[in-house]
Amino acid sequence: MQRIMIIGGPGSGKSTLARQLGARLALPVIHGDHFYWAPGWVMRPGDEIQHDFDTAARGAAWVFEGNHSASWEARAARAQMIIWLDLPPALLVWRVTRRALTNWGSTRPDMAPGCPERIDPAFLRFTWDIRQRRPRFQALLDRWVAEKPVHHLRSPCAVRRFLAGFPGH
Repeated sequence: MQRIMIIGGPGSGKSTLARQLGARLALPVIHGDHFYWAPGWVMRPGDEIQHDFDTAARGAAWVFEGNHSASWEARAARAQMIIWLDLPPALLVWRVTRRALTNWGSTRPDMAPGCPERIDPAFLRFTWDIRQRRPRFQALLDRWVAEKPVHHLRSPCAVRRFLAGFPGH
């Protein structure tokens, strides 16, 4: 297994799972948020974001986490496994809030440099509304399920079970 794609809502554990799988398989981990943001939480231009996602997806080996849906098909085509972390919205909002308070004022390693943790009401609403985007996530998995392993993990317990059965445990 050389390329694993992880998608899911904010706070679903994409970065944590990516680091765990990357360590088990000795694969580089790519965090999509690095491509989105310039210092100060400034959104980078869309063409630059797309270029960086596409360039990274062409790499030989990776665990790639992030939700840039415009790059899903390119990443999915190269991935050897796709994982969707589909956790309940209330849990996601709680995790995002806890993460912000725990890391307040510092920049997490999975975030772009110069983007210190904060609480953003618009981001919390976006997180809460993740269920509205479920059909797009499901359609991606449906398109690829016949060609490669896809995992739709709906709870923290399901993620733990998945990891327990994954090589290197």
